[in-house]
Amino acid sequence: MNIVYVFLILLLSIGNIFAQESKKVVTGAENYSNYLNQLQNKTIAVVANQASLVGNDHLVDFLLDKNIQINRIFSPEHGFRGVADAGEKINNDRDAKTGIEIISLYGKHYKPTYFDLRGIELVVFDLQDVGVRFYTYLSTLHYVMEVCAELEIPVLVLDRPNPNAYYIDGPVLEKDCASFVGKHPVPIVYGMTIGEYAQMINGEKWLKNGIQCKLTVVPCLQWEHNDFYELPIKPSPNLPNALSVALYPSLCFFEGTIVSAGRGTNFPFQTFGHPDMSGDLLYTPRSIAGASKYPKYKGKTCGGFDLRFINLEKYRAQEQLNLSFLMTAYEQLKDKENFFNAFFKNLAGTRKLKNQLKAGLTEEQIRESWQEGIQNFKKIRKKYLIYD
Repeated sequence: MNIVYVFLILLLSIGNIFAQESKKVVTGAENYSNYLNQLQNKTIAVVANQASLVGNDHLVDFLLDKNIQINRIFSPEHGFRGVADAGEKINNDRDAKTGIEIISLYGKHYKPTYFDLRGIELVVFDLQDVGVRFYTYLSTLHYVMEVCAELEIPVLVLDRPNPNAYYIDGPVLEKDCASFVGKHPVPIVYGMTIGEYAQMINGEKWLKNGIQCKLTVVPCLQWEHNDFYELPIKPSPNLPNALSVALYPSLCFFEGTIVSAGRGTNFPFQTFGHPDMSGDLLYTPRSIAGASKYPKYKGKTCGGFDLRFINLEKYRAQEQLNLSFLMTAYEQLKDKENFFNAFFKNLAGTRKLKNQLKAGLTEEQIRESWQEGIQNFKKIRKKYLIYD
């Protein structure tokens, strides 16, 4: 090979490396020149958790340092510091560092009350989403926007990259399957940031009685939907790394079945198993403070499949949910009668998927049943995109 040609290829490779390194993603929270002036001389509330960072500083600390008056903090599932188990009821509290009142938006208190928002002139919303319909921060966003629309309080969403924004897949939620793990007619993976999603909630008039809130989205900079983005901090206790975040849309189906998705291990959402299953991995779920206090099959040995060695780049390249995990587990386990629980329809967003699996439909047949809903959703989605 010509030595000059080799040298040119080397130069191009080095140039690409430098270009990738120089492209530093700026989150909405870090894009503070676009919103700090809107917060001056206002009494605000913040919806945040442990991932609400501005560089290395928590958003609350950052804003207080800029002399912004924060009167209340609202926390989602897993709490303000992100140490509560999934589904665990969280009580109101005060932040130990700042003394600011924390109001939980989980348990029986999903929607802030008018009393919760007394004296508040603006709400700042900053939660790290993972781009999956059953991730409950979307429902928290919905209820915050709804009450703010009712009280005519502006909402400022600080946008963040969605690590699963590069594809759209899954059945569109049907109305009779709506719950806190899915409120809107969107596919399981919908390919939008939480800021884009907020614009869609508003624009499609999905809030109660079709009301709309005064919404501002502060965009990310130097990021696009297809970019690989590794979250700098866990978005919730059982999503510890980029692989778990990528597998979560496919493995969370198991929360509606008798199968374990690895809660109670050091590799949640990177395996699936059951005491009566065989596979390449044996694991025993245990109680883990701040992650899984009461995991499925605690203290029992599960046989399962070790997904920790999946090549993340190749997995992402498929750009779709992986139904083989669910189909393999259903095929292996003999207890077909009790395989699904009542929660499955809420996660799937449809009653059809359960029936399709029971009827032995192929993956291709199941996927085909999603296509019309996905195509219709894409037309809606397109209206609210910020980055494409």
